[in-house]
Amino acid sequence: MRASERIRNLLLCGALAGPLYVSVGIIQILIRPGFDVTKHALSLMSNGGLGWIQIANFVVTGLLVLAFALGVRAEIGASRAGTFGPLLLAIYGIGLIGAGIFSADPALGFPPGTPEDARAISTSGLLHFVFGGIGFYAFIAACFVFARRFAGKNERGWFWFSIATGVLFFAAFAGIASGSASARALVTIAFYLAVLLMWCWLTAVATKLAREMDRLPVI
Repeated sequence: MRASERIRNLLLCGALAGPLYVSVGIIQILIRPGFDVTKHALSLMSNGGLGWIQIANFVVTGLLVLAFALGVRAEIGASRAGTFGPLLLAIYGIGLIGAGIFSADPALGFPPGTPEDARAISTSGLLHFVFGGIGFYAFIAACFVFARRFAGKNERGWFWFSIATGVLFFAAFAGIASGSASARALVTIAFYLAVLLMWCWLTAVATKLAREMDRLPVI
C-alpha cells in the first residue's frame, strides 16, 4: 500500500468515528430499559449488564479518532494547524478511550434500581469526568485551530462551521457540567444535540481532507 493510501485510510477513520458512535448510541437508547434522554447522559450506558456496549463504543471511536489525528498530521503537518490540530484531536481520542476504561457512576435512577439521588463518586467515576472533560476541551480548541486554518484558505463556510461548533459545544458542555436540576431536560437535550454537531463536524472535516487528497496529482 502506498503512503498516500495509508494516509487517506487514516483520514477516513475520522469519517467513520462519528457515524459509529451516534448509531451505537441510538441503538442503546432504544433497547436499554429505563434510559431517558431528557435526564441521562450517554455515559451512564456504561453501567449494567449491557454496559460493555458503550464502553466498547468509547474505546473504538477513540482509537478511530487517534488514527484520524495521525492522518491529519501526515497530511497537513507542514501547513497551518498541522501541529496543534492533530495534537488536540489525539487528546480528544485519548479522552474517549479513558472515558471508556473508567466508567461513569450510576446516577439519576439508571441503571434501573439506582436511587434517583445517588451522588457517590468512585475513583472510576472521577477519572471518567477527568478524561471526558480534557477530551472535550481539546476538541473545542481543535475547532478553533481548524477555523484559523480555514480562514487562512479563505474558506468562510468551513470557518464559521468550525467556530459555531466550538462555541455551541462549549456552551452545551458548560450547561451539563453545571448539574442544573431545574432545567435538566433542556440542558441534557442541548448536550445531545451538541454532541451530534461535534461528530458531524469531525466527519465533515475528515471527509474534506480525504477528498482533497484525491484531487492531488499523483507524483
